[in-house]
Amino acid sequence: MSRFFRQAGDSDSDTEESDEELLTSGDEDAAAPKAAAKPAMSRFLRTAGSDSSSSDSESSDDDESEMSDEEPTKKKKSRFMRGDSDEDSEDEDVKRVVKSTKDKRLEEIEATGKVMDNGLKINDWVAISNEFDKLLRLVQRQSNAAEPLPPFFVKTLLSLENSLNAALTKEKEAKKKMNATNARALNSMKQKVRKTTKEFEKEVQQYQNDPEAFEREFAAHAQPADVVVPKPKKQKKSADSESDGEPVLDDRFTTVGKGGKAMSFSAENIFKTLKLVHEARGKKNTDRGEQIRILEKLLEVAITSYQRIRILLALVSSRFDYNSSITSYMPTDLWLSAQHEVDQLISIVVADSSYAVQEDTEDYDELVERHPATESDGVVRIRGSIISFVDRLDDEFTKSLQNIDPHGTEYVDRLKDEKVLYRTISRSQAFYEQTSQPEPLARVIMRRLEHIYSKPDAVVSALESSLASSEITPSVILASSANTSSLIHSLCVHLYKADNSLLRTRAMLSHIYHHALHNDFYTARDMLLMSHLQESIHSADVATQILYNRTVVQLGLCAFRCGLIKEAQATLQDIFTTQRVKELLAQGVHQQRFQQQLTPEQEKAERSRQLPFHMHINTELLEAAFLVSSMLVEVPLLASIESEEQKRKAISKPFRRLLDFADRQVFTGPPESTRDHIMQASKALQDGEWEKCRDLIQSIKIWSLMPEVALVKEMLAKRIQEQGLRTYLFTYAPYYSTLSLSLLSRTFSLPLRSVTSMISKMIWNEELSASLDQSTGVVVFHRIEHSRPQQLAQVIADKVSALLEQNEKVLDIKLGGSGGWGDRSGDKGEKRGEQTQERSLRGGPRGRGSRFAQGLGNQMTRVR
Repeated sequence: MSRFFRQAGDSDSDTEESDEELLTSGDEDAAAPKAAAKPAMSRFLRTAGSDSSSSDSESSDDDESEMSDEEPTKKKKSRFMRGDSDEDSEDEDVKRVVKSTKDKRLEEIEATGKVMDNGLKINDWVAISNEFDKLLRLVQRQSNAAEPLPPFFVKTLLSLENSLNAALTKEKEAKKKMNATNARALNSMKQKVRKTTKEFEKEVQQYQNDPEAFEREFAAHAQPADVVVPKPKKQKKSADSESDGEPVLDDRFTTVGKGGKAMSFSAENIFKTLKLVHEARGKKNTDRGEQIRILEKLLEVAITSYQRIRILLALVSSRFDYNSSITSYMPTDLWLSAQHEVDQLISIVVADSSYAVQEDTEDYDELVERHPATESDGVVRIRGSIISFVDRLDDEFTKSLQNIDPHGTEYVDRLKDEKVLYRTISRSQAFYEQTSQPEPLARVIMRRLEHIYSKPDAVVSALESSLASSEITPSVILASSANTSSLIHSLCVHLYKADNSLLRTRAMLSHIYHHALHNDFYTARDMLLMSHLQESIHSADVATQILYNRTVVQLGLCAFRCGLIKEAQATLQDIFTTQRVKELLAQGVHQQRFQQQLTPEQEKAERSRQLPFHMHINTELLEAAFLVSSMLVEVPLLASIESEEQKRKAISKPFRRLLDFADRQVFTGPPESTRDHIMQASKALQDGEWEKCRDLIQSIKIWSLMPEVALVKEMLAKRIQEQGLRTYLFTYAPYYSTLSLSLLSRTFSLPLRSVTSMISKMIWNEELSASLDQSTGVVVFHRIEHSRPQQLAQVIADKVSALLEQNEKVLDIKLGGSGGWGDRSGDKGEKRGEQTQERSLRGGPRGRGSRFAQGLGNQMTRVR
């Protein structure tokens, strides 16, 4: 058959056959025209099925050609059509060469050297520089494998140095300089060769002294390069051989580590295995899960306390290293295992005082077992840090609460682990008290304090109950009959004596927060003012600033619960003025609308500072307390001011803005939100409808989240009655000449004694131009009409007062103090009575000392 009309079964190698072989069969010539009518099939589309479906005439032609006497050789099959039997028959005689990694590396070094020689011939220093960097990496691998320096590398280095010197000399003498890229590569190679020669100065000196001895020493470390092994045959899968195909298990396998080194889990090899684990830690391709499993097996075979301590230190560190991502949190099962192992570590060092875990110790051999008898003072000091483990456990616990959905059951289940964590923290405190380590003791006490300072008494008692099952307890615990305030006080007093100023600051803020949480307003206020934290808090770290903001906000809520409306309004005002309440309290990320957007790194840092959901202060409740306090302060003030210019000067700008917006509404529907309730209550209070105002305020549902809600509502009703009376007198005084005290008492459902007291105070503070007639039981109003010059003088006095206040603020900024100029004059500069703020807006002195407790009002810090 002609080579142009081959059958599908023919091989591509048939193109080399001679014409004599193709013409030996007569039938094949006759079949040629017949085959020409059929197009030849591409060799890439031929399959085994095409052979079986070919015509009988073509198969008969093949048979005749194969049986011809002139065709002694058998045709080869196509490489695409060979079966398993053909491969097996060919593989029987094939042998392959297996080279070790070291031999491959040496061959690659030599190949790199040859490429560098070629670059020298054409003066291509860019290629030489790249290949030299590759050569240095290969040599570094050689040294990492504890193998000697190849003589070829030293020889190449010396040759390269000579060629480099010659090239530099030639470049100086040449009239036509080489291009800039090649010249830079030449100068770079000069520095690299000089540095490398200095690094391998010892080996280069040995090679120059006796090259043959250097090569013999290298050959002595070399192993046979090539090992010839027969390639195993492939086993056919057939029904006849299934019975013989039983796998034979070899029990001679052993666990190996990276690099093929066998790892034996026995008490004798513990320290060697620990060293291997430590060396692999932090490397790129290290299997962290396998490291943890190895250390767990080592812990099972550990015998002595020293071995268990060393393994536990490594095991806890490996568990923390398992999750290297900063954003994601540690899995709960790993966290619980790490917590259990930290407890186990504390139990070992507490039970046996001859072993101590410290951060600073003398150097010691880590491959040798150590005993207390061999130490000078009988104490084996092991390098480690339990407080670092406790800090990391606490941080990972907080991070997990930040990432879990707070409205699901998983968050509640995770929060139950706080009891176990608190037990571990308390046990570590007992350990550091026993070993007298003041610095870590202060840190662990701060961790314990942060878990209980903001919690109710019932929760603190539940956490403290976990210490009953511990074999060691700290010196300060919650007694069965004592309250939590004594526990908080004892912990804070210990931290006040610490050397760390940051811990003292945080302890003070936590102590103030706890007093405010328990409605002890005056103690909390005095502690905050005496600490002068408002002067230096701006230079503190972000976490401490967040704690300061939370403390001041809790102090404002405490004042509100205690019925101190003016103090509550002044304390909460500055944080609401910023309109960034959630961000300042670390309860949400601020949405940048008109300002520069946060970068991903800044947003990630903001989210990492967020507090867990169970530590949040309800911002809706906080807003309700602030707006109600502002209503009770602002509405009587608005009623007492006559001129429109003075009315624009508000004490609470957020409240005044909401009130102006509500006044502009044409139609007002039923109140829905908290703000709607308060705005409609403010309008009712302005109109003298104190009962409607009381009902609207008490119908706010958010009050149910405040403790002792019944007492709070009763207090609010009483304050609304009092401020309703004041607003009524300010509004309708110009229309009366006398007004009966008994009528006022019945109108506002107040005792006659209270009405008389309030009116007397207003007259004394010069807020009301009137006098009391005790005989008839009436209040007599005096009309005072200001002339035009008097009104202008009043306006000028207001402007001068505003200018004075501005100068005080500038002076405070320059001097760095927190108080205004009015604070320096002592009590003489302060006005009498409770209405200093209202008097200041009507023309009286307006110093910052007149604000809440001399300087607290404007000290709300902003988190940056």
